[in-house]
Amino acid sequence: MPLFQPQTAHLPHIDAEPSADALAAADALIRAELPDRPASDLHEAIPALRPTKFSFLIEAEHDALASGAECQKGIHLSRYEAITAPSSTDSKETYEAALSQAYTSLEYLRSRETNLALLETYGRNAWLVGNAALEDLLKGLEKEIEESRAEVEALEQERRQRQGESEAEVRGLDGAWREGVGKLIEVMAAAEGVRGEILEKRRADAT
Repeated sequence: MPLFQPQTAHLPHIDAEPSADALAAADALIRAELPDRPASDLHEAIPALRPTKFSFLIEAEHDALASGAECQKGIHLSRYEAITAPSSTDSKETYEAALSQAYTSLEYLRSRETNLALLETYGRNAWLVGNAALEDLLKGLEKEIEESRAEVEALEQERRQRQGESEAEVRGLDGAWREGVGKLIEVMAAAEGVRGEILEKRRADAT
């Protein structure tokens, strides 16, 4: 079964707008022919959704949320806090751990300082270039919108003009069709009357 059914062309600039009662009757007929199934069911032409597979971290976060545990928000800032120096009574392992943490923090601060320097030197130009690219993209999209709007307006104007030129012919054909149907009904009624007269005459002759 195709997803999109072909639509019958109509003449919006010639045909009269249907009344509310006519629309309600048409809607009732359409609903009567629809299959009895929940509105949430997908159309037959729509493929089934692929199963979603999350990473281990996402699954762990989902399990934590399901169990009611507090969600960890953002980055753990404790790694960027000032390092507390061990006391003179601490063990050698404590000193080594503090020294390793100090080296890690120092390397991060050096990288951060380099990145900030690069951002200060080249960040403004990169930002301006990015804005210029976005402006060009926006202008292109606006141009496409204007062209599409002009095409739609031209198509609507052509449609209105053609229907206006054909209105007299369409109404003439509609009137001729209605007149022909009326005459056909008159002929059928007259034929039925003649048939009745023939039957009456046969009954009279039989008696």
